[in-house]
Amino acid sequence: MKRLIRLLEHHRLESVLAPLFKMTEALFDLLIPLIMADIINNGIAGGDTAYLYRRCLLMVLLGAVGLACSVTAQYFAARAAVESCAQVRRSLFDKIQSLGFAETDALGTSTLITRMTSDVNQVQNGLNLFLRLFLRSPFIVLGAMVMAFTINVRGALIFAVVIPVLGAAVLAIMLQTIPRYQRVQRLLDRLTGLTRENLTGVRVVRAFGREPDEVRRFEQADGALLDGQLRVGRLSALMNPLTYVIVNLGVAAVLQAGAAGVGAGAMAMGDVVALVNYMSQILLEMVKLANLVVQLTKAIACAERIDGVLALQPQMRFGTARPDPAASENAVEFLNVGLAYSPAGGESLSNITFTAKKGQTIGIIGGTGSGKTSLVSLIPRYYDATSGQVRLFGRDIREYDQGSLRRCVSTVLQKAQLFSGTIRSNLLWADPAAGDAQLWAALETAQAAEIVRGKALQLDEPVEQGGRNFSGGQKQRLSIARSLVGRPEILILDDSSSALDYATDAALRRALHALPPGVTVFLVSQRATSLCHADQILVLDEGRLVGAGRHDQLLQSCPVYRDIYESQFKRAEPGGIADARPGLAGEEMA
Repeated sequence: MKRLIRLLEHHRLESVLAPLFKMTEALFDLLIPLIMADIINNGIAGGDTAYLYRRCLLMVLLGAVGLACSVTAQYFAARAAVESCAQVRRSLFDKIQSLGFAETDALGTSTLITRMTSDVNQVQNGLNLFLRLFLRSPFIVLGAMVMAFTINVRGALIFAVVIPVLGAAVLAIMLQTIPRYQRVQRLLDRLTGLTRENLTGVRVVRAFGREPDEVRRFEQADGALLDGQLRVGRLSALMNPLTYVIVNLGVAAVLQAGAAGVGAGAMAMGDVVALVNYMSQILLEMVKLANLVVQLTKAIACAERIDGVLALQPQMRFGTARPDPAASENAVEFLNVGLAYSPAGGESLSNITFTAKKGQTIGIIGGTGSGKTSLVSLIPRYYDATSGQVRLFGRDIREYDQGSLRRCVSTVLQKAQLFSGTIRSNLLWADPAAGDAQLWAALETAQAAEIVRGKALQLDEPVEQGGRNFSGGQKQRLSIARSLVGRPEILILDDSSSALDYATDAALRRALHALPPGVTVFLVSQRATSLCHADQILVLDEGRLVGAGRHDQLLQSCPVYRDIYESQFKRAEPGGIADARPGLAGEEMA
């Protein structure tokens, strides 16, 4: 409950006015049974029509004022709830943006999406009902009991018994439903993850004819969610009938006591009607309170999940220094570096040591799962090395400020990602102040200029979500251009030309050679031909550096590199290596 109240700290005025107007409405509601008793005891029993009309007019007036108070309370409650949860969404999004790759990997994309959407909506609904009913319903219940004592003490004792029994029943059900709603939200995370996975990989699913299997997986997850919702639904569904039974037993007891009192002359008929009305008000408010409790249990469970993200602290701590390329001739140094992903058991990288000079082109090659992406992810510090030291321009990479480090090191990831907007807005990610000349220069280097020139609006051509109106190769080239716009000191291409044809790939590498002196390029590739021209090639095998040198040196000294090369080129004769594609290898080696 404290979590929900804490969300309203910046909307204290609305948080006070909403329940205040609701309690004003409740006060008018409590007066209605007294006026009704007065009408019966004096107006009807005495036959005074004028008195009857005046009392009825007073009831209508109280109803109109109560309606105005209710509408006003609803306005302030909705405003406080909506604005508070808008701030929660902003805080949650800011927190997610501040998390490192390690924390994001541990949480998972699907659960973050659920917490940003469904969980926040549940909290918003809970806050709205909380402000409207949390004080009003108890006020009506206790106020009805107080008013009952002013009418008849003996009849009011029934209220003193019914109300605690109702409170105990509601509390018991609430304590049982909160953990079950948390489990339901976790099942919803799983369903969201499956849905996202299938929508992202729908082409692969159809290509392999796996639709029935995926439908079965979805039905299993959906069935588990349905079962969890039914279980907690059955428990929370006990709330309404249980409160009805208890309150109606109270009504029966009031009628019995009232009948005896009227027969003995100790009570008037109007008093009995007033007591029954107060008991009915208690029934109505307890039903509202029961629904409020159900919604609050959902909101509290969701608030705990949101707090779990907001309380998560990034493991990385950045310094204040700025990279200075002039400070050292060594652009990147790895000193006995090891990396283990949490909570993975073994190391993904072990004892990696190498030095990359400024202006060099460093090729990285190895089999699937050998640690290529893990290695280059340490250079912009997406992950922290678990052992050893990574140095950038002569200083420990942990000493640098995050913003300046990421501007200095630009990475084009394996999966090209464009964002909805225009080609221009995507390119300006690297440098918002870049002019058209700078954008076109980057496009020329990335071999993407002809793509943009072929569009009707050129740089202002719309980009759909995920860049789905571009092919895989086009997205890769535009992603490379985006990184080049920032003019980084270190450029990392993590297998980012895999969708390019050989001619375009070769043209791209020639253009990269023409970059300004001092720019260090890391090329991760599965193609040996893409790395033949590199100043230094790093060969990885199961997370270890098994070879480092130029192409011709590695062919002689590194069996792993030789096997990779030979698997991509035909042998001219047993024991010899020759180019499989005429002209290609010669062009690469030139």
